[in-house]
Amino acid sequence: MAAAPYGSWESPITADLLVERVVFLSYPLTAGESVLWVEMRPSEGGRYTLVRRGPEATVADVLPEGFAVRTLVHEYGGLAYAARGNTVFFSNFADQRLYRLDRNELPVPITPEPAEPGAVRYADPVLSPDGGWLACVRERHSVEEVVNEIVGLPVDGSHEPVILAGGHDFYSFPRFSPNGDRLVWIAWDHPHMPWDGSLLYEAPVTGELALGAPRLVAGGPEEALTQPKYSPDGRLHLISDRSGWWNLYAETEGAVLPVAPKDAEFSDADWVFGQSSYVFLDDGTLVASWGEEGLGRLGYLRPGGSELIEVETGFSSFSNLSPAGSRILAVVAGPAQPQAVASIGIPDGDVQILRRSRDLPVAPELLSEPRPIDFPTEGGLTAHALYYPPKNPRFSGPEGQLPPLVVVSHGGPTSSTSSALNLGIQFWTTRGVGVVDVNYGGSTGYGREYRRRLNGAWGIVDVDDCVNAALFLAHSGEVDKHRLAIRGGSAGGYTTLCALTFRDVFACGASLYGVADAGMLATDTHKFESRYLDGLIGPWPEARDLYEERSPIFHTDRLTTPLILFQGLQDKIVPPNQAERMADALRAKGIPFALVTYPDEQHGFRNAVNIKRTYEAELYFYGRILGFTPAGDLPPVDIENAEAIRRRS
Repeated sequence: MAAAPYGSWESPITADLLVERVVFLSYPLTAGESVLWVEMRPSEGGRYTLVRRGPEATVADVLPEGFAVRTLVHEYGGLAYAARGNTVFFSNFADQRLYRLDRNELPVPITPEPAEPGAVRYADPVLSPDGGWLACVRERHSVEEVVNEIVGLPVDGSHEPVILAGGHDFYSFPRFSPNGDRLVWIAWDHPHMPWDGSLLYEAPVTGELALGAPRLVAGGPEEALTQPKYSPDGRLHLISDRSGWWNLYAETEGAVLPVAPKDAEFSDADWVFGQSSYVFLDDGTLVASWGEEGLGRLGYLRPGGSELIEVETGFSSFSNLSPAGSRILAVVAGPAQPQAVASIGIPDGDVQILRRSRDLPVAPELLSEPRPIDFPTEGGLTAHALYYPPKNPRFSGPEGQLPPLVVVSHGGPTSSTSSALNLGIQFWTTRGVGVVDVNYGGSTGYGREYRRRLNGAWGIVDVDDCVNAALFLAHSGEVDKHRLAIRGGSAGGYTTLCALTFRDVFACGASLYGVADAGMLATDTHKFESRYLDGLIGPWPEARDLYEERSPIFHTDRLTTPLILFQGLQDKIVPPNQAERMADALRAKGIPFALVTYPDEQHGFRNAVNIKRTYEAELYFYGRILGFTPAGDLPPVDIENAEAIRRRS
């Protein structure tokens, strides 16, 4: 083992390796004798395509060249296809129309061509049990407004979509009962987000493309509902946080009652369509995944049972559960196991891997295992994080030296980090840099009360918790308190910018499409999030002063910390002018900074070339600021005001 400065260790986890021969997997389901799933491929410019695994274990793409399965409803999208037998229905990325694809045929549009490409969008499609029609969420864009509703349409496209439910601001989860006599869905209205308060409706199906009067099953402004589903015997189930935790419930004789309650979360926040953390097997067995202490678990409940029995699989992350007879399909991962589509036997936990996102490209002993930490934060409270210490069997740090630390602030902010293998984190730890992935107050996974800590306190609680995570590790003697960095994307970028502007703890940072002007986000963003900040900061424009108080762009006089900014120029969620305005302020103040832009990227980077460039540029920047020389031949970054780096050091 060679002694070498932290940050300079040679690592086999290169930026190329992060994007080579890797795909991102989601939404597996059975269709006849086949299994389908979605793959996002950075090597194809971030294209989302549909893949089929046949009964002979042959794997092939379903969509022809020029088509991609991706919806832009709510901008974040999510579930964008349905299938039965050899027929697939999908939302095509280029024009956002719904298409029908029969095996060995070309896709045929089944929704009208809008006046402008992408002006009418479809998401979360579900087939009626008789296979005659589809129900889905539709989003219509016009100059005046954006309208969301539930619509139905025949599978052959012979009739234009018919509105089944409208009048609320948002909709999700249209789902049929097993015999097709009922349709259920979720709705919510501004200023709430779906994880704040929502409503669950059910209506009788009175004919093809026709519903009777809906009834309100559950919900309200203080109850967040998600994932309504019917058991094989037609009993309505759902997930509610009425107990303070997202738990399972079922409607029995008009009453919504808990099913195997736990102080655990059975759902994440509905940022995208089609979340599925529980399913029913053919015999009525309920199989569910849930999270406890940052780790995912899987279990089952037999019909008539009262307790979930855990199933051991060796994985710690489960998502997109789908029934497959006496087994389930799921996207799984673990701390040392890449994401995969798996078929899991119940109750024995037998795992059959159908598709891996990638082969594990390095020896397991190279990987840093996440260590859950609970640390004190403001107000006598406790916050949570996963800490990844530096690890590389070939190297050790110099005697008497402590490693730098990168604090990761996740996006959302109503989201959470995961213990699943993330080679992006290992990119840092194998070079001798510690990483702490913070589930700050407001994150999902720890109950409603923890999630609500951020209400009215965005830019404060999240920053406090990221700062205190770093200081906790520094005071514990695990990292160098003088070499602390913070990074984050989107809402995590906002936390990063606030931490660098309003606190004097970090030596540098990286903002990926981060929010610099919260007021601009409130007034210049898409419908789904246009009232999100009402709860996180306050109503706009009444709370304008508070927005300015919390927005780094108005307080650049307090900014003294070097920063690298990454921004997609097609971003509709956080427009590029926010990064540009921040760069202008840094330039004027003479602070070392870099601005890296990508003309072809939207919110989040999907192109392999851009992802690679981002990691290499960030490493180069940290090396210059934190005083280490990364191994290898990194392309340089144009750092403006670079002459100030030597003066700072």
